[in-house]
Amino acid sequence: MTLTLAFTVTTYDHTSPRAARGKASGSVTGAVDCRKAKCVALTFDGGPSPTTPGLLDILERDHLHATFFLQGKGHIAKYPEIIRRIADEGNEIGNHTWNHKVLTRIDAVDARQELVRTQDAIERITGAEPVLMRPPQGRTNRNVAKICRELGLAQVLWSVTAKDYETTDSALITKRVLEQTHRDGIILLHDLHKGTVPAVPGIINALQQRGYTIVTVSQMLAPAKPRPGMVYRP
Repeated sequence: MTLTLAFTVTTYDHTSPRAARGKASGSVTGAVDCRKAKCVALTFDGGPSPTTPGLLDILERDHLHATFFLQGKGHIAKYPEIIRRIADEGNEIGNHTWNHKVLTRIDAVDARQELVRTQDAIERITGAEPVLMRPPQGRTNRNVAKICRELGLAQVLWSVTAKDYETTDSALITKRVLEQTHRDGIILLHDLHKGTVPAVPGIINALQQRGYTIVTVSQMLAPAKPRPGMVYRP
């Protein structure tokens, strides 16, 4: 008997930070050139939250910047002052939808609204629309990419996850991050979870001891610019 298995494959245009840099020309503006430096991007999803100021204190103390993918309901609408601080201190802000709905499971009108509402709210607070977004659960497809392209949003996935939503153990979070991190990695954390912010100083220290330069997503891509609709994943 012959058994035939059928698989549904989700396809979309994607590239890595390294490949994006390799295809770009020009010089890098800023102190870090990830074509030469051993870079890793530090990103945080789902905020802002009451724990975010403590994280910002850590980043400011260490003269570092991160990328924050902000969520609308219960976060952007509730903590505009924290968002202003994120932006004012030189961090990068991305879109993480309004209600954290999985965009591949809802229709195009609703998916667009999830992103547009968040774009508009962030622009009202900071004066600028994000150019990056992170799809909830990392789930995307060509339909989501089309919407993002029309809205001027590049999609950013990740290569390192501590699954900090399932543990409060800061040592375990640190261990998971360090075990998975390689050059051009994108680290996913959630600053709203109890064990995460306490883990950040140790993560930063260990990464720097290993020769990594911690950057934002856009710094990692430079001299390439984030391309709307494209999915970036290490």
